[in-house]
Amino acid sequence: MTTSTTAESSATAPLLDLQALVVAVRRRRRLWFSMAVLGLFAGAAMAVLLPAPPTAVATVLVAHQQDQPNDPGTLIRTDVGLLQTTRIAGQALRSLGSTEKPEDFLRDYGGVGLTNNLLRITVTGDSDAQASARAKALADAFVADHVKRIEDTANAEAKALLDQRSRLQAELAQVNKAIGDGSSGSGPKASADLESLFANRAALTSRITDFGQRAAEARVGTPQLIAGTQVVDAPRVVRQSLPKTAATDAAIGFVLGLVLGLSVSAVGAVVADRPVLRREIAANLGASVIAELPRRSARRWRRRRVRAARERLTTSLARTVRGSTEPVSLLELGCARGTSEIALDLARAMAAEGPVVVVDALPGTHLSGRRPRPGDPTVVGGERAAALSDQELTLGVGSVAPGTAWTDLKHLGSRTVLVVRAGHGSAAWLHTVARQLADQSVEVIGVVLIDPDPRDRTDGTLWDGLHTALRGRGERTARQSGTGRRRAERLPIRAARVPDSDQEVR
Repeated sequence: MTTSTTAESSATAPLLDLQALVVAVRRRRRLWFSMAVLGLFAGAAMAVLLPAPPTAVATVLVAHQQDQPNDPGTLIRTDVGLLQTTRIAGQALRSLGSTEKPEDFLRDYGGVGLTNNLLRITVTGDSDAQASARAKALADAFVADHVKRIEDTANAEAKALLDQRSRLQAELAQVNKAIGDGSSGSGPKASADLESLFANRAALTSRITDFGQRAAEARVGTPQLIAGTQVVDAPRVVRQSLPKTAATDAAIGFVLGLVLGLSVSAVGAVVADRPVLRREIAANLGASVIAELPRRSARRWRRRRVRAARERLTTSLARTVRGSTEPVSLLELGCARGTSEIALDLARAMAAEGPVVVVDALPGTHLSGRRPRPGDPTVVGGERAAALSDQELTLGVGSVAPGTAWTDLKHLGSRTVLVVRAGHGSAAWLHTVARQLADQSVEVIGVVLIDPDPRDRTDGTLWDGLHTALRGRGERTARQSGTGRRRAERLPIRAARVPDSDQEVR
């Protein structure tokens, strides 16, 4: 039954729980908010410490022979590519009389097509005057190169047409010579040959005229293209505002830092696999969440709510301890200080029924190192627990953090309440805690969740969770009954939610 139920739960469990991921990322808001603020200040600092160099822009109107109304911008992108070549850069540097390498100059300027025929050139320099001079030299070099390419194309086309016309003229001369030689002949055959030669001469004359016209037309459009390619916006210096630049860079840095922080938080939450929702913690520990306690807050109204929540928790735990016929302990995971305070509050609440001794097995000096106040219970170490009398009511306080001596936990109490800080232990460690407590025959009464997510609306009650970590419980129940028959499943304990607001949710 356990195997089948576990298989069913594993099959229905999603590969990635988006709700748990969102909650885990939200709980790491200090990380991603700090990275966003760091990006904000880094962007503003870069604008101040690394100001943009002096920049000048120029706009060139480029006329193309293949201009079409539906052109998707291929021609202007070609012009941008030609602008960023060493030929154009070298021509501009020669006009400036500079010894800088064209490869180095390419890093200082760029072009972008505004429309199909407008090209904007942006150039940086050491000063405003140098930037303007570089922009003018680049614009003139590009225009000159574009005009030269137009003229070369037109001349090459005209030359090809004229060469074809010259070849046809040579053929026409041969035909005319043949006509002159055959005009003295007589007879039907001579007349037929002469008629064929006249027809061939007429065809050649027509083709020669056509090639001449096409060669003339190839040069007709060239002046229009040359006149249409010009600098329409003279080079001008771009005025840059330091506050505006700083604000823009700061906004970009804030967004980049925020995205990076969210990404790191999400990846870290998935890799760490630390449950934060009530249902996950309850499922991994095999025990219901019986109460929640928000973390401390510096705000006064929240301190009052935390104090009231702690009082309700103390009352609930005192009722549970009084109703138990076996020793009860508190075992912490990630909240040793909070567990020690809960133990002292619980011991004070139970002091009216008789002397209460708190057995301190916590790591550190959270209990033993504190200064006792009047009315506080007696605190002894774990090594003195065996010397206590049976008439004294003991309350064991220990830890299930990594490095715990598991065999000592059963001496603190055969029943325990786990005090777990949300998001502290991994899912694998929570499974380890449940398995080790079951092996030591320590029954988990419930879980007190510290620092829960205030927007968590999941159910932390295990309605059918008796099979989880059942090995120790079943053995203990069998020994108590003496028949090997398992005890009937007890009614589930509803999780008493203690949110940060005045509204209390079960």
